Amino acid sequence: MDFTFTEEQQAAVEAARAVFSGVEPDGVPSPALTPGAVAEDVDRPLWAQLAAGDLLGLTLAPEHGGAGLDPVALCLVLRESAKVLARVPLLETCAVAMSLQRDGYPGLAAELLPRVGRGELVLTVAANGRTGHDPAELAVTAVRDSNGKNDRSSSNDGSDGGHDSDSSPWVLDGVQSGVPWAHSADWIAVPAHTPDGRAVLALVCRTAEGVTLVEQVSTSGELLAEVRLDGVRIEDRALIGTPGAWEWLRALLTTGTCALALGLGASVLSMTSEYTGKREQFGFPIATFQSVAVQAADRYIDLRAMEVTLWQAAWRISTGTAGALPVAGDIAVAKIWASDGVRRIVQTAQHLHGGFGADTDYPLHRFHAWAKQIELSLGPAAAHEEALGDLLAAHPLG
Repeated sequence: MDFTFTEEQQAAVEAARAVFSGVEPDGVPSPALTPGAVAEDVDRPLWAQLAAGDLLGLTLAPEHGGAGLDPVALCLVLRESAKVLARVPLLETCAVAMSLQRDGYPGLAAELLPRVGRGELVLTVAANGRTGHDPAELAVTAVRDSNGKNDRSSSNDGSDGGHDSDSSPWVLDGVQSGVPWAHSADWIAVPAHTPDGRAVLALVCRTAEGVTLVEQVSTSGELLAEVRLDGVRIEDRALIGTPGAWEWLRALLTTGTCALALGLGASVLSMTSEYTGKREQFGFPIATFQSVAVQAADRYIDLRAMEVTLWQAAWRISTGTAGALPVAGDIAVAKIWASDGVRRIVQTAQHLHGGFGADTDYPLHRFHAWAKQIELSLGPAAAHEEALGDLLAAHPLG
């Protein structure tokens, strides 16, 4: 496989490294030292720096002020962000923006996306459903409001983001749990289902009437929200009904989360290598001990497997290239390695660091909390193995 990145993608990595070089993991709020949520807002100064570096518009089309790059470039930048535990909704904002650009109403895209690239808007997405165990789109209903009409009439030619000739507003009811950055977001992308069973994606303003946010706290100490929708009315243009739009966004979010796991794992493995190379026992660095070297080598293999499976999935999403299995198969493999790999890397790091791994004056405990949150977000590897098995059964190889 040739995973050589383009000049534009490599330039995005260099720009990201320049921005994130000013972030010190030691300064990231620690869930072990802060009761409740570690902060009420995203890292706004860092968010402004990302906007100034044109990284928030990385995947936006030039007509929206962006660079027009693909999900591979986004994953490269996400990897760099996770290396320093950057507290910014980069994945959620860019993923929702790409979805709006790809499948949404062009007028709304033209209105919102340039502001996203300038850092003026924060976007997030509700991907967990009510409990995290059921499909997210089943947690919210989207029903036409026959009592109201929008001023805009729409056609049924597929150019308006999946809208039909009925321009009545939509009414949303339901609950989405564990929504990241919801308290800081301007717009929330909410998957829902229509009475005929279609999965749709609704863009909801956080301050809209009928939207209630209930505080929740993640394992990493970040402020999440249970988003309750009680008769929330949205314009027809704010609902994306294109078949497969929600599935595409969900795939991008999952792949981006695997990129975060890769970046975090790379940082932790580097920390472990540096520590074991300096820590001495019996007059020798413990890195020279066979048992330590074997454990570190195993985790290096994990990291390389996480990397190759991530880029395979990101490449499939970016290019739409056909394969022996649907793209969901590549994503399932990436999730298996990311979920298990990031857990094993951090556990081994804690073991090889000894007492320093639990010392709150040392940054490893922060990485451990973030790794656990990523693992929980991805779900257990066994579930992805089962999904992969179903795909293999449905698409026999050879």
